[in-house]
Amino acid sequence: MTKHGKKYTDAGKRYDREQLHDPLEAIDLVKNLAPAKFDETVEAAFRLGVDPRKAEQMLRGTVSLPKGTGKSVRVVVFAQGDAARAAEEAGADVVGAEDLVARVEGGFMDFDVAIATPDLMGQVGKLGRSLGPRGLMPNPKTGTVTPDVAKAVTEFKAGKVEYRTDRYGNVHVPLGKVSFAKDDLAANYQAVLDEIIRARPASAKGRYVKGVSLSSTMGPGVRVDPTRTKLDESVSAGNE
Repeated sequence: MTKHGKKYTDAGKRYDREQLHDPLEAIDLVKNLAPAKFDETVEAAFRLGVDPRKAEQMLRGTVSLPKGTGKSVRVVVFAQGDAARAAEEAGADVVGAEDLVARVEGGFMDFDVAIATPDLMGQVGKLGRSLGPRGLMPNPKTGTVTPDVAKAVTEFKAGKVEYRTDRYGNVHVPLGKVSFAKDDLAANYQAVLDEIIRARPASAKGRYVKGVSLSSTMGPGVRVDPTRTKLDESVSAGNE
């Protein structure tokens, strides 16, 4: 059983854990209940009506947060020649080919996103054991295997984030920081929700968005009404 600190416990007493809130109310609560002295990350968790045992029902993709993530994203790019120069000009933190592969094999993991050109995936594939478990392996589905590495670097630096279902059918996506204005967090939440609904697998039956909760890094979870697919109205689109 997880033991929580006094601030977390006090925060939990200030609201009803079982109550469903509209997204704006939930964002307000998360901001007010955040107990830490540092600027916590706000995260959304979606419980989806998918079968994680079926490959075609596993979601994986990216979504651009219109208000950014609030954090500095460290990007490495596996590329050579013109692509490598373009990646550097776009602001990649580390760029390399065989040398970067060797560096990662040696334990270098100080980055948040890895991007690769298709021609280098034969070498990058060797890093599956180290990059895979961390969710850092470049993949065409998330736009991290691409000939246009400069565009990918720019997008991830600007607030593009990856999402994927876990083994239980849940998707966790960061929405920004507690210090963000409520409207900015709301805009990011709407972008993520729209993307989750857009990515609904054709074979998923029944209720799709079964549950939603928002929380800060150290704060308690606040339940969101999963039928509220638009911030300004109560509708059940995508949930039939």
